[in-house]
Amino acid sequence: MDVEVEIAALEKLTSDRLRQRWIAETGSAVPRVSPKLLRLALAWEIQARRLGGHTRETTRTLDQLSRGATRTTPPAAGMRLVREWGGRVHIVVIGEDQVVRWDGREWNSLSEVARAITGTRWSGPAFFGLKKKVAA
Repeated sequence: MDVEVEIAALEKLTSDRLRQRWIAETGSAVPRVSPKLLRLALAWEIQARRLGGHTRETTRTLDQLSRGATRTTPPAAGMRLVREWGGRVHIVVIGEDQVVRWDGREWNSLSEVARAITGTRWSGPAFFGLKKKVAA
């Protein structure tokens, strides 16, 4: 299918169908954004995949590598992350559907979980040990 036609077809999709399309296209959890913004993000992902551009995750990884300061391991399906905070052990599970689960709830990101645990803004990957400084 032509990329332009594929992107134009996004305008006709309902919110539910947009979310399904996001999962099918990216294999990741659907961001909590408006349908309008989700259409834009999905259009970007479609163009990147069909026309040979880099995905946002690849761009982020390349940027991180070029700076050489940190390296982030992306959370993988089935991963269990354990962190002790405030005298309590917190276990986060990344589901096969890439959904973050902690404390009996589903979360959009590790950063949301880190904020719920600490009460302050944290980088989720840093809080759970997935973001490491690279040795000099």
